[in-house]
Amino acid sequence: MPYRAPVSEYEFLLRNVVGYDQIAQTERFAEADNDVVTAILSEAGKMCEEVMAPLNRNGDLHPAKLENGVVRTSPGFSEGFKAIAEGGWIGMSAPEEYGGMGLPMTLSTSVNEMMSAACLSLQLAPLMSQGQIEALAHHASDAIKELYLPKLISGEWSGTMNLTEPQAGSDVGALSSKAVPNGDGTFAISGQKIFISWGDNDITENVCHLVLARLPDGVPGTKGISLFLVPKFLPDENGNPGKANSLKVVSLEHKMGLHGSPTCVMQYDGATGWLVGPEHGGMAAMFTMMNNARLGVGGQGVGAAEGAYQHAVAYALARRQGRTPVEGAGMIVDHADVRRMLLEMKAEVFTARAILLSCAVAIDMQTATAEPEWAARAALLTPIAKAFGTDTGISVAQSGVQVHGGMGFIEETGAAQYYRDVRVTAIYEGTNGIQAMDLVGRKMMDGGEAASRLLDEIQDQAERARGTMPALAEAVWQAAETLREATEWLTSQKDMNTRFAGAVPYLKGFARVLGGHYHLVAALADPQGAHAKLAEFYIQRMLPEHASLLAYAQAGAEGLYALSGDDLERG
Repeated sequence: MPYRAPVSEYEFLLRNVVGYDQIAQTERFAEADNDVVTAILSEAGKMCEEVMAPLNRNGDLHPAKLENGVVRTSPGFSEGFKAIAEGGWIGMSAPEEYGGMGLPMTLSTSVNEMMSAACLSLQLAPLMSQGQIEALAHHASDAIKELYLPKLISGEWSGTMNLTEPQAGSDVGALSSKAVPNGDGTFAISGQKIFISWGDNDITENVCHLVLARLPDGVPGTKGISLFLVPKFLPDENGNPGKANSLKVVSLEHKMGLHGSPTCVMQYDGATGWLVGPEHGGMAAMFTMMNNARLGVGGQGVGAAEGAYQHAVAYALARRQGRTPVEGAGMIVDHADVRRMLLEMKAEVFTARAILLSCAVAIDMQTATAEPEWAARAALLTPIAKAFGTDTGISVAQSGVQVHGGMGFIEETGAAQYYRDVRVTAIYEGTNGIQAMDLVGRKMMDGGEAASRLLDEIQDQAERARGTMPALAEAVWQAAETLREATEWLTSQKDMNTRFAGAVPYLKGFARVLGGHYHLVAALADPQGAHAKLAEFYIQRMLPEHASLLAYAQAGAEGLYALSGDDLERG
């Protein structure tokens, strides 16, 4: 079935639920008013529907290939990327002085999510460039910015991120790639990197790699790592691609999904690179890109969920099977269990999207006001947006297969592709377990103050709703109080392993409570409409899960180690 961009749903959320009006009221983003929002979303939605969505199945059936050392992308992807670039969608939030639009990250996040729903494999290419643009804008020299940013923003060149090595996955500090000064301001980069999304292509004129490597005097661990910009072709005196650099694609990974996205093993043999940021400050610079990418990957999860949901609804409305309570119909959408699955899918997409956009709003408000409370809110929500967004993509795609029944297991229906494509999003850009540990660790170093402020807002909103929706308001208020108590317990634990043991259920419980809040706000804005009915479903049937999740989060670490390694191995 054709993908339909949910433009009206984005507009509803931005205007009624996540507080986009605050962004438009700032001096920095004053021009990004409701009319601009509508124009941007409508135009991007049209491009996603007409250009990107038709490429989704094609990319799955005709993967990228490595031929004579050059990656050949899936048929139609070149034209698709050109449409993305020419529409200005790569540089939506990039600095205007280098050719970007300077629009709020919230709008970029909305458009990226639509592109993910339309064709996730292709959307990865502009997402990687956007992350590199962010990193260079914050950390690169003026000379690098002036040469690279306009070309990355225009889509003439593309960007990648090179962290992972065969022996250094989540433990980035274990990397062995080396950087040796050449004596002329450049560095010779040597080493092998794996899992490099869009590490090469036949679409753009140049591919610009951000590579983590260690200088000769770099200490062990992450504090000794530096970041380098290493282009596929060295720019000539006019800034055009010139001599080939000393790097190559060794192979392409054969993956469960995302077949249209070339995932490369990259080899650097004394390749020329330029330092980005200070020596030994590579992780700080790379985290700028990674935080951008984590929000983007959360959006990939939500986008995949939206695509899978639309696919499942279309099938359920058309598939006739058995007797249902609805007289004269007989479509499977009217079976109670199918209706349950579809409502859970729809409610979960709403929750994940609201969390995602709220995180983007906090980032924009931080940018526009420099207020520390907005920075803390953005930091708190980023791991939740990434982990819950991608978990939602996986669970909704899995339910989509189930709605299709036996046909969901048959590749021709396309239901399975959503699950295969989205599964990796819970792994890359920091596994969801690492996101959860970041939430209970680094993000709680303030003693839970940022979380407490957010919970205050949730409970204040619930108090205001008691007059019109007392039952729903009470449920949300009590859930927030349970989360507050769990947060207080968590922050009182000095042993980090105790926190880590319950990190994943804590994050999921936090997301559940946020979902109750956002659904309640939506119901207040649409009291007689579909949003109020969906809110009642979520708050009555899905929100109660928070209690068991938060109880699990407070169970401690001891029980996880009760079984020995031998016990685990034995049947």
